[in-house]
Amino acid sequence: MSALVVIQEEKMVKVSGVSEEIDPGSEATCREVLSQVLSGKNIKEVVACKCAERLYDLDQRIDEDCREIDPVYLSSPEGLKVLRHSAAHVMAEAVKSLFPSARVTIGPDIENGYYYDFDYERPFTPEDLEKIEARMAESVARNYPFEREVVSVDQARKIFLDMNETYKLEILDDLEESTVTLYRHGDFVDLCRGPHIPSTGLLKAFKLTSVAGAYWRGDEKRPMLQRIYGTAFASPKDLKKHLAQLEEARKRDHRKLGVQLDLFSFSEEDGSGMPIFHPKGALVRTILEDFERKEHLKRGYQIVQGPQLLRRELWEKSGHYDNYRENMYFTSIEEQSYGIKPMNCLSHMLVYKSRLRSYRDLPLRYFELGRVHRHEKSGVLHGLLRVREFTQDDAHILCRPDQLQDEIVSIISFVQDVMSLFEFEYEVEISTRPAKSIGSDQDWDRATDALSLALKTLGIDYAINAGDGAFYGPKIDVKLKDALNRKWQCATIQCDFTLPERFDLYYTGEDGLKHRPVMLHRVILGAIERFLGVLIEHYAGAFPVWIAPVQARLMNITDVQMEYVRKCAQKFREKGIRVDLDLRNEKLGYKVREAQMEKIPYVLVAGEKEIDSGGLNVRLRGGKNLGMRSVRDVIELIYDEMDEPFKRGGMNYRYLY
Repeated sequence: MSALVVIQEEKMVKVSGVSEEIDPGSEATCREVLSQVLSGKNIKEVVACKCAERLYDLDQRIDEDCREIDPVYLSSPEGLKVLRHSAAHVMAEAVKSLFPSARVTIGPDIENGYYYDFDYERPFTPEDLEKIEARMAESVARNYPFEREVVSVDQARKIFLDMNETYKLEILDDLEESTVTLYRHGDFVDLCRGPHIPSTGLLKAFKLTSVAGAYWRGDEKRPMLQRIYGTAFASPKDLKKHLAQLEEARKRDHRKLGVQLDLFSFSEEDGSGMPIFHPKGALVRTILEDFERKEHLKRGYQIVQGPQLLRRELWEKSGHYDNYRENMYFTSIEEQSYGIKPMNCLSHMLVYKSRLRSYRDLPLRYFELGRVHRHEKSGVLHGLLRVREFTQDDAHILCRPDQLQDEIVSIISFVQDVMSLFEFEYEVEISTRPAKSIGSDQDWDRATDALSLALKTLGIDYAINAGDGAFYGPKIDVKLKDALNRKWQCATIQCDFTLPERFDLYYTGEDGLKHRPVMLHRVILGAIERFLGVLIEHYAGAFPVWIAPVQARLMNITDVQMEYVRKCAQKFREKGIRVDLDLRNEKLGYKVREAQMEKIPYVLVAGEKEIDSGGLNVRLRGGKNLGMRSVRDVIELIYDEMDEPFKRGGMNYRYLY
């Protein structure tokens, strides 16, 4: 629905399209304004209103200068955020009712759900979650209104002191405002900015999903809290659909499949966040990395490699020490401090500085599959998706300012080709200058304009992610969407005028004078480990044939066919096809099912008929039986399936083997 325009005229307010006059805007509530133009059915679906990017409770009085009001419907993205935040309050009420000694902290809405952190003496169990859910249902049935109250900080402090809610007192101590808002429903009161749904009765479709540990304010030195996660939707149908998706996500969990498919593992003996790749997982990585090297060489990149340790002075010069050191590891060698690199840009700039550069040399594109280390807190580590050691497909392009647009466009085209290869849809954001950053406003504006112009040139829509750029420059972030429509950060392109200045990078121009290059930091896949984790979940472990660690498994029916199977396997290997053998004295059905459980694309069986005809029986991992094929035809069949994804992006696979 289009915005409803509210016009202040002396002491009255008019709503466009409606002749009636209502109370002045300074006294009118959102509900009163909207009820003038919305039917009874529609007004029941509204949970809040929006004016000048601010959300209001329906019974909250709107500001005098409000000229435009939008209704916020329950099923809209903003309406769901309001619903889920309200669900967090209802959950906290239930926890306090069942476990009075639990202390509450914060409970925000998040994507597809909400959570609330509690300090309680023992872990919450699945049985506890069932009890909490049941108590929440009681609160919903009572249909308590959410009541907003503005109080002084001193009043709020007294309320929470009487309740022994020490975390709320700490929050109040950090506030600079003189007044705060409280929200009450039933006997529960919470410190909150709001808004909330009108009453608990609107919370008709909710579910508690899990419990996890979380440090208070993300600080490992602070108490470990218990975070209860939940989800809520506008209708039971939407909730059912989401829960089915969660169940599918559990089946696709890369940590579970990583063990099942023998790809990788983690061990506390080597340290948290440090993945160990087994032969099959390491092979998948190698295939991806070989593909990347060859694609980069085709696109005019040069492969470089920098050291793992660089002197602390370099990190100070770059600004990483001041702006990023909490994410870095440092060590000392002969009383000299070194930083273990969290990124590869410093070494690439040193390559550039190693000789004089002319305007004719540019652009220079340096590519490195660089191993980096970042200090991630243990609470955020998550399989391959969040680790402390990983490899980036990192590149830095140094170019003249007049070449900048073409280089950005070329990188985006590279990203598009790769996303097509893996059948990923994606969204694009431009992340702008954060509060903690370096460089002049002029350079930041130039860099941001260059990124946005490149996207417009290619006709790509983008959103603005304010304040989330790198500390040295704005960036384009590509968020891919997997088979379950979940979003993952992938490629990024960062435009940097600042570091070339700090490291005194220059080239000799056509005029014989020194000029400053621009540097583009970019990744295509991002972290190889993270991308592999996403791929596992995207494909549910059934990798496309071209990256499957085992493309075909050959097996015999009896011992008579063992030698024939070995000879066939050698022919496949000579053609660059990755095969293994199953010559065990087991029933054929058992061996076939086991291969399918391991997600192997092709199962090739040899019995007496196959030996007589010089062929193999071909079965696909999905269960389809293609029947007898000659060895040559099977090789071509596998080749064709390997090639197919590359044809979408106009690339050629055959050079990989």
